Amino acid sequence: MDGQVYGALGQPGMGFFMAILVGALAGWLAEKFTSAEMGLFANIVMGILGGLIGNYLAQKLNIPIYGFWRNLLSATLGAILIITIYRAIRGRY
Repeated sequence: MDGQVYGALGQPGMGFFMAILVGALAGWLAEKFTSAEMGLFANIVMGILGGLIGNYLAQKLNIPIYGFWRNLLSATLGAILIITIYRAIRGRY
């Protein structure tokens, strides 16, 4: 470990409730962009998983992710990626 304390979604300062809020918003946005029909719980899960994947990819590409709006953007893009991959595997595009 590098000695830095990380919060939720791998971001310092991102607490548990903020991660749920960002996850819910990101999942809802991804649902609207992909025309998926999911419920609130699925939106939150997709948004949180999307945030983890989006922040991981941004870190690998040396793109700084900090603050509410950048976390929301990376989580939304990550959730869209997850939904797109899921649909491609399931054959429902």
